[in-house]
Amino acid sequence: MADTSEPSLKGLFNQAKNQQDALDSLDPRSAIFKNTLQSIVDNLRQCRKLIQQTSLFSPNEEVEDISTQDLRYLTVDFLLAEINIRSYGPDRLASLREASGLFESFLTRLDQYGLLSVPDRELYERYLEQGNSFRLVTSNSAEDKRKTKIARFQEEKSLKRKLQFLRDESQKSNVDDETIRSLYLADIALSVNRAFSSLDMTSQETEILAQMQQNEPVIPGPAPSDQRARTRPDTYSERLDGPTTMAGLGGRGGPLLSPSGKPLQPFTLTDKRTQLRQGVFRPGHSLPTMSIDDYLEEERRRGGIIDGGGNADAPQPELNEDNMEEVDAATMKAREWDEFVEANPKGAGNTLNRG
Repeated sequence: MADTSEPSLKGLFNQAKNQQDALDSLDPRSAIFKNTLQSIVDNLRQCRKLIQQTSLFSPNEEVEDISTQDLRYLTVDFLLAEINIRSYGPDRLASLREASGLFESFLTRLDQYGLLSVPDRELYERYLEQGNSFRLVTSNSAEDKRKTKIARFQEEKSLKRKLQFLRDESQKSNVDDETIRSLYLADIALSVNRAFSSLDMTSQETEILAQMQQNEPVIPGPAPSDQRARTRPDTYSERLDGPTTMAGLGGRGGPLLSPSGKPLQPFTLTDKRTQLRQGVFRPGHSLPTMSIDDYLEEERRRGGIIDGGGNADAPQPELNEDNMEEVDAATMKAREWDEFVEANPKGAGNTLNRG
């Protein structure tokens, strides 16, 4: 008696397809979307496992040897790859690479059964040669890219129209096996068209993410458990590779000793007093890089200082005491200055130290 507790290939596949159709109506940020996405992945992976266990497909067969009901299972790898692209997990690069492998497996199996058209087979062979650098358009011409995009859009639109027609025909009563078979083959053809477009997109994104990882600077930091060193990097620490030792001050970074006690890089042993003194007696501000005279000379060279107005060190003309008007003017000027000094004592304008 057969064990009915294990889900069948047909049940898993139909459930995954129904969930995938409902995925577009869900909010990608919601928990329902994430749970549905994971359920689809689990079901499709179980489908792949059952297909391998039962050896449902063989490279020694022809497409005519596949039963009509089993034809649709040729798209399992494609569906799983598409779900991986829609999954934005912590390791996006790994998801894209897994999706590319699934697309390749899908296309390879179709090629073995002769289900790739001549143009699609040429694209498939080019993908095998280029790998992650695969592009639908090899030319950099914007006109060529536009023409290819329009041609593939029209092809996809035609395949969708044919697929919808066959779906409507399959819903009629007394539908024959040939109509159902044509329906599944049309679905496979549409999946092939989308697979190459997805490979183009994943190749570009994979290349960008891989380049970002290579250019990402490696910044050595404290151990996750060292909360003090993580939150206050200038705080004194007992660690041999802390900020007050040679390793922390500009050495190569990383641990000084291996687990067995072998030195991994040069270091200097100092006592606590030396460490504290080095941490205290150091400038907390930026020291000047030029003298005042050098600064004024530089400003004068750049035109920031305007010279002129007479020489302050030049000898002043002597007062003619026989000229009473000059004497009276000098006396009034001196008196005004004395009154100003009396009204404004020295330091009257400095309010910084007043209580």
